[in-house]
Amino acid sequence: MTPDRSAVILDGYVDEPACLGVPPYISPYIRTVAGALIGNGYGVRYATIDQLRKEPGTVEALNRSSLLVMIAGVTVPGKYLGGTPATLTEIQQLGHSFRGKKLVGGPIGFGFAAEGGQKAVRQVIAGFDALLTGEPAVALDQYLNGGEPAGVPDYSRTDPWSVAGSGIIEQHPDYPYVMCELETARGCSHGALGGCSFCTEPFYGMPKYRSTEGVAAEVAALYSHGARHFRVGRQPDLLAYGAGPGEYPAPRPDLLEKLFSSIRASAPDLRTLHIDNTNPATIARHEEESREALRAIIRYHTPGDVAAFGMETADPAVIAANNLKAQPEEVLRAIRIVNEEGGMRAGGIPELLPGLNFVCGLAGETAATYELNEAFLRRVLEEGLLVRRVNIRQVMPFPGTKAYTENTLGKTDRRFRAFKEDVREKFDLPVLRQVFPAGTVLKEVRIEVSGPLSFGRQMGSYPILVGVPVNLPERTIIDAVVVDWGSRSVTALPVPVEINSLPASALRWLPGVGKKKVAAVIARRPFADIAAYRKVAGSSAVDELMRF
Repeated sequence: MTPDRSAVILDGYVDEPACLGVPPYISPYIRTVAGALIGNGYGVRYATIDQLRKEPGTVEALNRSSLLVMIAGVTVPGKYLGGTPATLTEIQQLGHSFRGKKLVGGPIGFGFAAEGGQKAVRQVIAGFDALLTGEPAVALDQYLNGGEPAGVPDYSRTDPWSVAGSGIIEQHPDYPYVMCELETARGCSHGALGGCSFCTEPFYGMPKYRSTEGVAAEVAALYSHGARHFRVGRQPDLLAYGAGPGEYPAPRPDLLEKLFSSIRASAPDLRTLHIDNTNPATIARHEEESREALRAIIRYHTPGDVAAFGMETADPAVIAANNLKAQPEEVLRAIRIVNEEGGMRAGGIPELLPGLNFVCGLAGETAATYELNEAFLRRVLEEGLLVRRVNIRQVMPFPGTKAYTENTLGKTDRRFRAFKEDVREKFDLPVLRQVFPAGTVLKEVRIEVSGPLSFGRQMGSYPILVGVPVNLPERTIIDAVVVDWGSRSVTALPVPVEINSLPASALRWLPGVGKKKVAAVIARRPFADIAAYRKVAGSSAVDELMRF
């Protein structure tokens, strides 16, 4: 590799309404940019913003490359465990410190804000030679060949690049535990009528659907490089894949069957196949087609899946003021349907459950909005319906969206905080106890934070945070049995449960033990068998997983 044909892709991470690229996820942008670079004769190295933070000397190593392409930008901020997206300050510092040619692309082009509840600001990103606007890989290819650094999504160009660039995942610091976000479409059908007031997805235009053959070829290439974890996530409404025109097109179950069966055929020994966004209005308005589509997904996916609903609010006035997609009754109907089709358990966990996203600070919001939100969630509880997760965030308005000038940020902050606390205590906790009852075994939990209370997650779409009261090294892979619950997490112990060697800090979490009996259990160890243990602690749902 000659010095003038070496490039580095720096992953600053992305999080958009229909695309996640925060570890352990890797976004489609990274792979298509890698393919475009390879196609232009570059040798490619990959690094993440977290690697630079931990090892600042890495910048000097990057300077041995002649070209830097950074991908970054968050438009739907969240809480992250696996990585922290690059800040605007970090991006600009990197632009000034790298000596070669420097390009930056991704949703950072829409603007930047430090967190939800703040307006994003669109500005020139100092230190870079060019901003790759639109589709980063296409814009990059244009630039490298003497054109303008701008490009629209074009699958005839990016599909071959996604295959050529698939090997970049082997350089990811979490490899082989990398979740490959798969793109099936770009743009939003709701954008025909202006789109939701706060959403950036309509910036990509009306839907452009990727072919099943293109997706399958990329999956096969990723699989050949060791990928075993996939999420069909880069589309605003997966159920509308390949569907006809209109704001709420009816699902095509036959196309979804073809898509998911082809992914399975391309990656026969995959470990994870999950989904992300589905529009609850699509499900409610096209019930039979949606049921068939959900069944097709369930036939090929892996259990523990989540269909994320962009509900935003239960207040009809806010829905009208912000051109939102679904009325509360439609969302409730969609929750019922997904519970009926996906609520059965496989390996101890539900196949597919809905997730709810609330966005606060929208135009028309009042204190009564939060009362309606709370009342809606009470109805879900009263009906015994299961919801995998409830995400609550304040809007981050971007230039070019209606919410940028029409919002209620700062006017109901106290009520917003009270709403979050109410949901965590009165909704999340009782639902988690139903979704993950004591004795549920979570397979292949990967420890991401080590300490007296280690934290890990399974690979998946919105995986539950698992607290393990044992000091385990990062990247340890364990099976863990659920013994208790927090508002957004579970406490679990490694399987098998080693009764005679577990520390007191872990023993106290066992059902039937607690703080009162832990001293007695320790005093009577070692136990010869389960019968001896039960004489001290009684029986529980965890007994069959104990080893003596």
